[in-house]
Amino acid sequence: MALVRKGSRHITVDGTDYRWRVRHKPTYTQGICATPMTFAVELAEEPGQTLVITTQHPHPETWLSVDSPAAVTPAVVAATIRNALAHGWSPESSGPAHHMQL
Repeated sequence: MALVRKGSRHITVDGTDYRWRVRHKPTYTQGICATPMTFAVELAEEPGQTLVITTQHPHPETWLSVDSPAAVTPAVVAATIRNALAHGWSPESSGPAHHMQL
């Protein structure tokens, strides 16, 4: 499953270019705060296995009033990519998405 290019952001981690994206609209379960926000990462050129990261925070566009949600920053994305690579994520290989919890 490849990321949609529109709305994705580029990041370079240790000399490798990636794209990452947070959904603009929450899923129904994210909207009612039943599940937390997720974001996805893949190689910028010739994407392979997608990394899907589940955070501990609500989506910023949740329909319920909650305390201010945490932002996904490039520093968080870079640290998560390094952690995922250390724990077996292989972004150049094909296959199902690799899931991680933040």
